[in-house]
Amino acid sequence: MSSRQVQILEAAARMIARRGVRGLRVDELAAEAGVSIGLVYYHFGDRAGLMQRTWEFINERAEQYTKSAIDPAVDPRGHLEEMLLRELQDEPDVVENSTAWGEYRASAVFDPELGRQLREATAGWVRDADDLIRAGQKTGDIDPHVVPADAAERLTALVEGISERWVSGSLPLARARALLRSAIALELGADRRTVQAGSEARSPAARARPHDGVTPQPPRR
Repeated sequence: MSSRQVQILEAAARMIARRGVRGLRVDELAAEAGVSIGLVYYHFGDRAGLMQRTWEFINERAEQYTKSAIDPAVDPRGHLEEMLLRELQDEPDVVENSTAWGEYRASAVFDPELGRQLREATAGWVRDADDLIRAGQKTGDIDPHVVPADAAERLTALVEGISERWVSGSLPLARARALLRSAIALELGADRRTVQAGSEARSPAARARPHDGVTPQPPRR
């Protein structure tokens, strides 16, 4: 993709976030991007082509900023949790992307083609979450009684709802992330690593260790 195309797509994402899909005018987009109207049509053909490519650009950008450094083959649950939480970041691109996604979702109600694109993107996101949940069940980090497809659907839908409240100012970021963390724990069951750490802390050996420099004494009769 050329730098000019990126420049136009970034401007389109900004304008959709501010004005919605229906509010995007090619002449205003050209002015926002600092290019000619002819160049916009040259790269994207028509308005429909521009909207399609902008949607793809928004999704590609989301894939980049939600990418987890945790190896899904080693820790699928950790990878899933980080992937979902990275949807909630106080970064300009994330706020803009989340807002633009919401505008596309609203317009999809009245636009069958946008609806199709949204369904495909959402299905891919849910499928990725489903795969990670199944992998986490195999490693023993996720409750085996969880239905992966249902949990994946609920968690991704929750991210969308929490994200919308956050970007609109109805929910502070810290609160949004805390709510999402607790929802993940409720959906997937207790994290085995956390449970093990707690068990070790409560073990007889741990309780027998000196505390604050004082050696525990046997109870008096």
